[in-house]
Amino acid sequence: MTSGIRITWTPAGSGWADCTLEDHRTKVVLAASDITGAPEELLTAVARLLAGEPETRAQFEAEPTAYRWIFYREGVDTWTRVLELRHGSDHDNKGTEIWSGQLGIDQLARSVIRCFDEVAQTYGESGYRGKWGEHFPRTELEALRRLWHAQRRSDDA
Repeated sequence: MTSGIRITWTPAGSGWADCTLEDHRTKVVLAASDITGAPEELLTAVARLLAGEPETRAQFEAEPTAYRWIFYREGVDTWTRVLELRHGSDHDNKGTEIWSGQLGIDQLARSVIRCFDEVAQTYGESGYRGKWGEHFPRTELEALRRLWHAQRRSDDA
């Protein structure tokens, strides 16, 4: 199991952001364009996984490159693969795996929540919109946080 993961989201100019994903083994930087709701897709994919779906996905478009996150869950364990694709419409088997790891569902959810909490703290919601060009994904972040808290309460019961 991967010992820990850190995810950071950094607006890199109007309509662009860098998402850094690192663990004890490797660090990758994924570009994301605002042509799709990349932050919302990531938050929603993890929320759906936390809610019990066995497989979810999110995709960042980098025009024309794309980065596809594929999440699998079995019990409290998750496996994540991040693929780099030449084009967003390509099949998974045309992608190159640039990161993979196994985490507990609690660890994964906490890492994604922490990522966007840090964004809100660093830029503020209006500053985020000014840099990214879209609204801060508050609804998706809070939905994930509610599911995470409910999961933790049920695990403690």
